[in-house]
Amino acid sequence: MVTDPTAEDDSAQNKQHDGEHIEPTTTLVGWRRFVDADPAVFHLAPLHQWQTLTDEVRAEYDERRIAYHSELQVVRTSTVKAVAHQGRLLTLLNQREHGARRGLILSGERTTGKTTALKQLGRLHELRVRQRYADGKRIPVVYVTAPPKGSPRKLALEFARFLGLPVISPRHNTTDVTNVVCQVLTEARTDLVLVDEIHLMNLATIAGEELSDHLKYFTEHLSATFVYAGIDVEHSGLFTGIRGGQIAGRCTLVHTGPFPVGAEWRGLVATFEDTLRLQLHDPGTLVKLAKYLHQRTGGMIGSLSHLVRAAAISAILDGSERITRRQLDAIRVDHASESVFRGEHRQRGMAG
Repeated sequence: MVTDPTAEDDSAQNKQHDGEHIEPTTTLVGWRRFVDADPAVFHLAPLHQWQTLTDEVRAEYDERRIAYHSELQVVRTSTVKAVAHQGRLLTLLNQREHGARRGLILSGERTTGKTTALKQLGRLHELRVRQRYADGKRIPVVYVTAPPKGSPRKLALEFARFLGLPVISPRHNTTDVTNVVCQVLTEARTDLVLVDEIHLMNLATIAGEELSDHLKYFTEHLSATFVYAGIDVEHSGLFTGIRGGQIAGRCTLVHTGPFPVGAEWRGLVATFEDTLRLQLHDPGTLVKLAKYLHQRTGGMIGSLSHLVRAAAISAILDGSERITRRQLDAIRVDHASESVFRGEHRQRGMAG
C-alpha cells in the first residue's frame, strides 16, 4: 500500500491553501503571522513511490507542491544583508537619542527586492526583541504603506488600521487619530517603523508637503527608527525643497538595482534551483541558463523569482516535472522585462 507522501509536510505554509484568508502584513495580525512563519518545506517522494501514486493521492500531492512553489522564497541577497546591517546599526544608534533620529531609505527600480529587504529587516528586529523581552506585550515593529494621493488623516488611519484600533469616527480629526496612535505605539514600545511605497509622497504638491509634515510629527513623537522604501525615491520629489532637505539630511540611502551577470547572480539562480520540488528536474539546469535568465529578467530578483516559480508550477501541471529552456521561453514575466528581452531578441535577429 502506498502512503500519502505529503503526510510529513507540517509547515503552516503548506496548509494555507484551500481558500484560507491570509491577513496582509499591513495589519498587526498579518505581520505577526509573517514573522512567525517558518520557511516553506516540502519533501519529494522517492521516484519509485511517486510513479505508483493513485490519481487521487497524486492530485493532492501536486496541489501541495503548487502551494509550495507559489510562496515567495526569501533569498539573502547582498541587498537584504546590507539593509539588515544598516537597519541594525540605526536602531542601536537611535535607542538613546533624544533629538532627531536617523532613518534609512531604500530606493531602486521595480522588482529589485526593496519590499522583501524592508520586511526582512522588520522580521529580524522583532525576533530579536522577542528573545530579549518575553512578555508579549510589545509591538516592536509597525509596517504600513504610504497611501496613494495621501493626506495626513489617511496616513494616521494606516497606522490605526495596522494596530487594529476601533473604527475612527468622522468626528475625530487628524490630530485625534494621531494622538491615539502615538499613545498606543509608545505604550507598546515600538522602536522600528517601516513605511513602504514612499514614492507616492511627492513633496512638490501641497498634499505631499502636508503628508511629509505629518510623518515628521510621528518621527518626533515616537522613540522609533523610521525606514522607508520606494521606487526611484531620488527622482520622486521626496528630497526637494526645505522638507526634502531635512529628510535627506537625516536618512541614509541604500540603492537597490538589477544584479549584473556574475558570481552573485549565478548563486541566486542556484539558490532558486535548490528550492525546486520537481520529480525529474536535472540539477544544474538553471545554473547553466544563468545568462539567459539574466536576459529574460534584466537581472531583477523579483522577475527571476516569478519566472522560476511559474515554470515550476507549469512543469507540475503539464506533467513534464522538469524546467527546460523551451518551457522558460513560454513563461511570461512582467511587461518591462518582456519588452527589453523581446526587443533585444529582435535586434539580434535583424543583425543576424
